[in-house]
Amino acid sequence: MKKIVAFVFAALFPALLYADIQKNDFEADVIVYGGTSGAVTAAVQVVKQGKTVIMVSPDTHLGGLSSGGLGFTDTGNKSVIGGLAREFYHRVYLHYDKPEAWQWQKKEEYGNKGQGTPAMDGADRTMWIFEPKVAERVFEDFVKENNLKVYRDEWLDRKKGVKMEGGRIVSFKTLSGKTFKGKMFIDATYEGDLMAAAGVKYHVGREANSVYNEEWNGIQAGVFQHGHYFKKNVSPYKIEGDPKSGLLPYVSAEPIGKNGDGDNKIQAYCFRMCLSANPDNRIPFAKPAGYDPAKYELLARVYKAGWSETFDKYDPIPNKKTDTNNHGPFSTDFIGQNYDYPDATYERRKQIIKEHELYQKGLMYYLTNDKNVPDSVRAEMAKWGLPKDEFKDNGGWPHQIYVREARRMIGQEVMTENETLGKKAVNQSVGMGSYSLDAHNAQRYVKDDGFVQNEGDIGVHPKVPYAISYGSLVPKKGECDNLLVPVCLSSTHIAFGSIRMEPVFMILGQSAASAAVLAIDKKVAVQDVDYAQLRAQLLKDKQRLEYVAPASK
Repeated sequence: MKKIVAFVFAALFPALLYADIQKNDFEADVIVYGGTSGAVTAAVQVVKQGKTVIMVSPDTHLGGLSSGGLGFTDTGNKSVIGGLAREFYHRVYLHYDKPEAWQWQKKEEYGNKGQGTPAMDGADRTMWIFEPKVAERVFEDFVKENNLKVYRDEWLDRKKGVKMEGGRIVSFKTLSGKTFKGKMFIDATYEGDLMAAAGVKYHVGREANSVYNEEWNGIQAGVFQHGHYFKKNVSPYKIEGDPKSGLLPYVSAEPIGKNGDGDNKIQAYCFRMCLSANPDNRIPFAKPAGYDPAKYELLARVYKAGWSETFDKYDPIPNKKTDTNNHGPFSTDFIGQNYDYPDATYERRKQIIKEHELYQKGLMYYLTNDKNVPDSVRAEMAKWGLPKDEFKDNGGWPHQIYVREARRMIGQEVMTENETLGKKAVNQSVGMGSYSLDAHNAQRYVKDDGFVQNEGDIGVHPKVPYAISYGSLVPKKGECDNLLVPVCLSSTHIAFGSIRMEPVFMILGQSAASAAVLAIDKKVAVQDVDYAQLRAQLLKDKQRLEYVAPASK
């Protein structure tokens, strides 16, 4: 009976039925999948070059980590940050140059501390430190000014949603039933879901040093280049010194491998919390569901051993707030709890994210209330809380977990530590990086002597900024000819530790978009884009492709 009714309806009202079908089909020259900072700059660049674009964002809020709590920008050498990325930081400057931007403190009270550069640079009118809501406002201004079509809360159907023909993506469907068709596609997600669903090869975990002739990849037990390790002997057992009592939470019983060998482990995730010590703008830390102080016993023992660096990474951002990051041997990084995240189902990812949230909220509650925490720490923690005026639809909690690393494409070229450390030249530059090869801990294990230790924390500094190759943004030819990947790009684990910075993602998003437009105009695969023409466009748009050392005085 239903089939008969549908047939009669279609016969009598064909136009209405056609319109109903059409409203779920969308088409543009370029489809950008993702809501990250790199996704926004990619979409803006497509419009600036005269092509149509649609952003399909799993996220409701745009900007990824840049609007999700990471306001203390990992700049490295800011001289190599150009194009739309620099425009973003210029707009941040313009916002804070207005008196009304300083609601909770005066501008002159803030100071000018930045990471590798002053927070506010009046000489070139850029500001590198900011509140999450300000960053999100800048991204939304980009959207509005460029009339970007953005479909939010749209999740790729990873199982059967990508339609391929002749080594090209024709279209993809989202779980809501919408179809997006384009000539070129850009995967600008932190996870690389479109890339993976299109059949492009990728890697998860740490490569062995032998694969690409590297030194700092793979397992790095006993290598401590930051302060995120146990500096004194701490027992990992429920009863100190008694292996038969079992391990404390979040300590792995798995034997550690050989240094330099590869594994499936990835560096730890956390939330970059924005905190406030302003009584008028503070939500006290609440006890989260399932809270168990025993989960934080290892931290109690760290304090007992004399550790005193609790507040060393409460980096100040405007209006009496912080960008609070992991610091120390037991902190906000949820070490070892994210290994399956890159390839996990959406349901499992949500579970992992929730586990991270509850762990971190529990940690803050523990620091504020537990008697095993030093009195001085508890007294100071009582002054802090989540900000009332940030992430208002999420109770002050960031909407984006810090996916420091997930999938990494194995593309036409692979960026390794040899390129980032200047040991090997890079051809066809589409942007530059300069930050240290910064990998967070990947595991917490028991040493042969029976004490606990973390492993994977690396921080090797390039002597000068380095170029990032165009070949690292595209798959190997024959895998997919119309896809560019500026976030989960082709890189080893340790090289990605430097490349993975938000300004670089913005840079590479813009460059990927320029390449996509050129591929459309010339009717070629992304692997066959004429680099001389691409380079000319990038330079026209004020991208920085080579490092010019400042003249010596």
